Amino acid sequence: MHCFEYGRAEALNLESICEKVYYYKRQMSKQYLINTLPFVVVTRSSEKLMETLLRDKHPILFEGLHCCFHLEDARLKSRIKIVRMHNIEHEYYINLEKVEKSLFRKIYFGIEAKKLKRFEKILNKANHIAAISPSDTRELATRYQNVRHITAFHPNEKVNIEDRKGSFCLYHGNLEVGENNEAALFLVNEVFSKIKIPFVIAGRKPSAELLEAASPFSHITVKGNINTPEIDELIKNAQINVLPTFQATGIKLKLLAALFNGRYCLVNTPMVLNTGLENLCIIKDSAEEMKNEILRLFELPINTSEREKRETILSEQFSNSVNVKKLIDLLS
Repeated sequence: MHCFEYGRAEALNLESICEKVYYYKRQMSKQYLINTLPFVVVTRSSEKLMETLLRDKHPILFEGLHCCFHLEDARLKSRIKIVRMHNIEHEYYINLEKVEKSLFRKIYFGIEAKKLKRFEKILNKANHIAAISPSDTRELATRYQNVRHITAFHPNEKVNIEDRKGSFCLYHGNLEVGENNEAALFLVNEVFSKIKIPFVIAGRKPSAELLEAASPFSHITVKGNINTPEIDELIKNAQINVLPTFQATGIKLKLLAALFNGRYCLVNTPMVLNTGLENLCIIKDSAEEMKNEILRLFELPINTSEREKRETILSEQFSNSVNVKKLIDLLS
């Protein structure tokens, strides 16, 4: 396992599942903002990494387009190279630009999107491209060969839904990300504030705008900077996981977490479009429809047939063991 570090502590639990874990300092100098390559790519380059890779002849899995700086290095020409695509990166950055409040970050996302669109052609150097969703697979296949759908890996082994009724509705996500902040603000202003049911919004670094919007309402709680086990508990204890998004890219891991461990999942169309998860969620797009559905579901126990449907679809289409076999097949 080769990791670029830039602020987080070393993940010691990786030592138990990897033969060796290597860390490389990510070069975060602002001078790279004027480079012709995307900032997220050029800052993840390392000759030390190359030296380590060249010690053996193993296949290489590049985890995301942002890790592909060395993909076209001639020294790796004979190696099997697989790129895991989490989404269509330039489209993702265009959407980040649309919802960003900071002028500097807005300009950054716009420029980065253009650079990523040009840089994406490096995928021609990969032996295989592992796309995360059916829609991404179809789009990438129009530009590149050897594209295969391998859905998201996740920490869930089986469906585990509590029998008792939940006591609140939950929205969760990294609130520092513009699209999640936008979704949370939409829920506070258009949905949660309009009905007197307990609501919790949980995630990393809630914005001042979000905290201000929620503060007048005693039934809306914002929980900032809580850890993953605490998020997991909230998912299990919520009656409804309310998860809209305004960016239909990839597959959201938070939705998988809610489907494996939570009760009802209320989403909008962009959250599940072309993911294979449409039949496991209640889909409502307007604020009015969401309000009415929350009022209906809040008193409704989740039934056995819903559990069985999730177990069938998730075990067949979103099984880690099935998907890792697909990945191994690409190595031969």
